[in-house]
Amino acid sequence: MEQKILSVLQVNEYIRSVMDADSLLTGLAIRGEISNYKLYPSGHHYFTLKDEGSALRCVMFRGNAARLRFRLDNGMKVVAVGKISVFPRDGAYQLYCSNLAVDGMGDLHAAFEQLKANLAAEGLFDPAHKKSIPAFPKTIGIITSSAGAAVHDMLRILNKRYPLVKVRLLPVRVQGAEAPGEIVAAIRYANQFKLADLLIVGRGGGSIEDLWAFNDELVARAIYASDIPVISAVGHEPDVTISDYVADLRAATPSNAAELAVPDQDALRQTMDSMVTAMETALSRQLKASRRQLEMLASSPALISPVEYLHQRRNILELLENRLTAAQSRNVHLLRQRYLTATAKLDALSPLKVLSRGYAMAQTGEGTVVRSIGQINVGDEILLKVSDGEISANVCNVKEDAI
Repeated sequence: MEQKILSVLQVNEYIRSVMDADSLLTGLAIRGEISNYKLYPSGHHYFTLKDEGSALRCVMFRGNAARLRFRLDNGMKVVAVGKISVFPRDGAYQLYCSNLAVDGMGDLHAAFEQLKANLAAEGLFDPAHKKSIPAFPKTIGIITSSAGAAVHDMLRILNKRYPLVKVRLLPVRVQGAEAPGEIVAAIRYANQFKLADLLIVGRGGGSIEDLWAFNDELVARAIYASDIPVISAVGHEPDVTISDYVADLRAATPSNAAELAVPDQDALRQTMDSMVTAMETALSRQLKASRRQLEMLASSPALISPVEYLHQRRNILELLENRLTAAQSRNVHLLRQRYLTATAKLDALSPLKVLSRGYAMAQTGEGTVVRSIGQINVGDEILLKVSDGEISANVCNVKEDAI
């Protein structure tokens, strides 16, 4: 019997048909770690799923991958759901993934943690970037659903706490695929036309799926880029979204956002009453002090009897004048005595005083005082100063004293 010869493609196609018909290889859920991950421009995801003992090639086509809420990455532990089949061209079997879930946590939680880490690394949560909330806003823009209970609660609280504020409602969807785009557009619109000096962005409570629009990356970046300060008011107290991290202020609930956005008129009235009381007390003290000063001035001699006051002032002035004159005279006498003493000392030290006692001072022709015979030669003309004049003389002899 002649042996049937098959082509490679026929063999691979047959193996694929056998595997596709095996119910055990359809709807598999396989736990492993992603490696060799590649995302192609076509949108298809290729990776290897491995554990301690083996590895399995995997592919996830663009249609299925579009439903993923998180980004794949090497080292991520996942549970992959799909079927095992053969790719005829390569003859290699692989897992065709229809769904992926992060092992140990839900898809939404994984996506939340991924986006939170990425935005934090970019600095979108940095406290230095957060803007201060105006103490007395004139206009508040509320970006939320117009049909929800949250907007009515906020309007009621704003009107009760601070009726002076003007409120602009920018209605948007707050859940569903269209919600993120509408929220982003409303934030940009409010900034472009400067509709408010404070924005409240949020919604009432719900499941994580209901709140997911406020975990959207585009919403987070729109809040970060807003020139108008933003209060995030999403869900209830335990609910935390990406919007809460990036906003300038986080409110536990929409009602709490309204309380944080405006002051309480009752507290303002109490503060103003306290200020009025303090001003009245200060003014009363000032009036009492002014009254005492007026009474003191009214009882002063200058106002009671101006002539007598001037007479007293004149007597005091004359007394001061006499004291000043006497002090000046004493000072002049003291200075004169000092002058006479100094003059006597100078006179005693004067060379002329020495000459008057019979001494003479010899000078050379150039006027240099002769202190030694070494300055004089025989025949030199010298000048002798005595007490009542000068004498010109010629040197006949120079003799050195014997030692």
